[in-house]
Amino acid sequence: MTVATVGVHIADILARPIDHIPEGQDTVLVDQIRLTAAGTAAGTAVDLVKLGNDVVTMGAIGDDELGDFLLMVLAKRGVDTSCLARREGEQTAASILPIRPDGGRPSFHVPGANLSVTYADLDVSVLRGARAIHLGGMDVTFGLGDPAFFALLDEVRAAGTIVTMDVLSEMADLLGMARAFLPHVDYVLPNESQALLMTGATDLETAAATLLADGPRGVLITLGEEGSLVVTSAGSERVPALKTDVVDTTGCGDAYCAGFLTGLLHDQDVLTAARWGTAAAARVATGLGSDAGLTDLDSTLGMLT
Repeated sequence: MTVATVGVHIADILARPIDHIPEGQDTVLVDQIRLTAAGTAAGTAVDLVKLGNDVVTMGAIGDDELGDFLLMVLAKRGVDTSCLARREGEQTAASILPIRPDGGRPSFHVPGANLSVTYADLDVSVLRGARAIHLGGMDVTFGLGDPAFFALLDEVRAAGTIVTMDVLSEMADLLGMARAFLPHVDYVLPNESQALLMTGATDLETAAATLLADGPRGVLITLGEEGSLVVTSAGSERVPALKTDVVDTTGCGDAYCAGFLTGLLHDQDVLTAARWGTAAAARVATGLGSDAGLTDLDSTLGMLT
């Protein structure tokens, strides 16, 4: 496989537009409701396939109907799910997202089986054969903070595999623990709030410098409509967002990761790869759900012209 995604798998239930939660048992009519495969591993896996990559995903889901749904939709999108563990008696992680008219996305979330993922759930032989590994949500998949996994990441990186990492939560304690992965990855891609919470910094430049000092080759902080901040040992540069009609911001970070990693796999430099990520995020923002709007690499790159 070209890429392995490891970490968080979520079933998203989305509705739009929602400007209030009705009182009592009142009903509000909406324009659209969707169920999607989401999360920092599953959502990124779907986007990576749409951008032309062969992808296998690893993590844990429950043995419930939501787990059945995730397996079905991931397979339909072309993701190899043969390495996904199923937990008897556990719930598959899920979120309900009432999307505001401006594209904002408050959520109701149950973490489910994601909390139980361990190194033993991973197929080491598949990871050793991947050109790239994307770690999605290492702040909530606690069991992957394992010295054996760190050693494996060091081994595959030494052999030329690219390792990227995104995080999921907005909780300082969890994000702080995720910093243990940074000496073992090439690029980390938090959003603005996560970068500040991970480091305790009060400004982005300090946060990025702190994360870079932990050991990755680059830090890419996504900034929503302000684009992203790309920091490497060569310096820092802002990559502006692309203008688009925003419907829903769900999954834009996952799409950015997928576009960025796809750029690296096409031998682009870090800044160009960040622009590919920016284009993928812009495409996803045009529809409802973490895979909406993204169809293929050519149309995505067409946004940059």
